Amino acid sequence: MNGDILYIGIILLITVFSVVLHELAHGGVAFLLGDHTAKDAGRLSLNPLKHIDPYMSILVPVILYIFRAPVFGGAKPVPINYHNLKGKEWGMAAVAISGPLTNFLIALVSFFIGHYTGLLYGFGGEVPSFIFSELILVNLGFMLFNLIPIPPLDGSRVLYAIAPDFFRGILANFERYGIITIYLLIFLFGDVFSGLMVNGTSGILQFFYFLI
Repeated sequence: MNGDILYIGIILLITVFSVVLHELAHGGVAFLLGDHTAKDAGRLSLNPLKHIDPYMSILVPVILYIFRAPVFGGAKPVPINYHNLKGKEWGMAAVAISGPLTNFLIALVSFFIGHYTGLLYGFGGEVPSFIFSELILVNLGFMLFNLIPIPPLDGSRVLYAIAPDFFRGILANFERYGIITIYLLIFLFGDVFSGLMVNGTSGILQFFYFLI
């Protein structure tokens, strides 16, 4: 029982760490592109209380871990004023992709450190191995989940930049229903969704091993 609590605690810490850097990346890139909305709202901060959402940052990842499903989640969206951004839709795409890219880099750096120190493979004990494994898997899960091209996820912002005008209107109108749609898809097609996440994660891990 104590072991389970320890591992759930580790998952929570990794989740909070990952979503904070994800959202900080959004706000930081927006600031560099001319929008100070996130900074003015106090979101350019490492304080997790500024970013975490009780449901998506805590409850969902823990439930997924308990049921041995791929762990993913999210945080409170960073406020961005599209009209202040240099490059407009391309600026917004850069802001959006910075979050998943940050999760990818966290996973990659964790893999390299874990691999070359042996900590990923149990050198040093079970707990360090678990920490490095989950740093990799959780961040890849966050990356893949947020790249789904359904509003308000980051993938939709990238799609918006390259989509024709009529499709941009569809995406904009769909915004208010997007998160509900995502929950319904996960609830109705959970096995398919989990399979895609597992396959995507496995493919990226193969790429990591190819690099070494």
